[in-house]
Amino acid sequence: MFTFINSLTLGMAVFLVAAGLTLIFGIMRILNFAHGAFFMLGAYLTSTLIGDMPGSIWVLIGASMLSGLVVGVLGLVVQHFVLSKLEDVDEHFMLIATYAVMLLCVGAIKMTWGLEFHSVDPPPGLDLGVVIFGTFVPSFSLFIIGAGVAVFLVLDHVIHCSWSGKLAVAIARDGWMSNLMGVNGPLGVRMVVGASFALAGLAGGLLLPNQTLSPALGDTFLLMAFITIVIGGLGNIRGAFIAAIILAVIDGLNILFLPGFPGVLIYVGMVTCLLLWPNGILGESRL
Repeated sequence: MFTFINSLTLGMAVFLVAAGLTLIFGIMRILNFAHGAFFMLGAYLTSTLIGDMPGSIWVLIGASMLSGLVVGVLGLVVQHFVLSKLEDVDEHFMLIATYAVMLLCVGAIKMTWGLEFHSVDPPPGLDLGVVIFGTFVPSFSLFIIGAGVAVFLVLDHVIHCSWSGKLAVAIARDGWMSNLMGVNGPLGVRMVVGASFALAGLAGGLLLPNQTLSPALGDTFLLMAFITIVIGGLGNIRGAFIAAIILAVIDGLNILFLPGFPGVLIYVGMVTCLLLWPNGILGESRL
């Protein structure tokens, strides 16, 4: 039970990071290499706002949302000055551009906060645990699982039920035809890019008490997030959520049966999924 909860916590943590990646790929068809750096920026901003320990769970959530808002605004700046200039060029240039943005962001973080390692304690109420079926489960793990599920439900509702979500889906499916029908394509792109970066910052804040702050923090989750969106289907938010749960199960099995080879079953599972579904589990549909 403890192993399962830990693995599910990892899966939901990875989904929180992968959600923003999925959104931006669904519209612009690019893998944003800068995503991990802005996730890390959200963590550092939240740490600055709350100090060594947030006063309550609501302080942590509020600081995370504020950090997400700041990172989202920075994402709009990146979209205006970088991404929008490369919309009509080869995808490889977009990848190089986002990689350059990542280097700039990491460099700015190092200059602002330094190279020292730093940790933040969970807020009161999340620093203890509960007993489930005779197994002690950390409260913060349950918080991360709940946050992951909540973010998925909100995103899924917004994408498939709201005006802004339908606008994004229309642009994702056929941007040219959407423009002919009077859809404001640039506005839709800005909304999705801003939301993608904001989700990265929000994830950084929410996961802060579970991580050690360092300039390499973004790399820790970025690879797993890429694996998640590839397995789920590039640009599909439901696929990313399903893939995160699958990775959680595989990670739990890895810990139980191959503890000396951490992570190996995850890569085996990724290869197996791609052999069975080359476009991902839900790769036929975007967003």
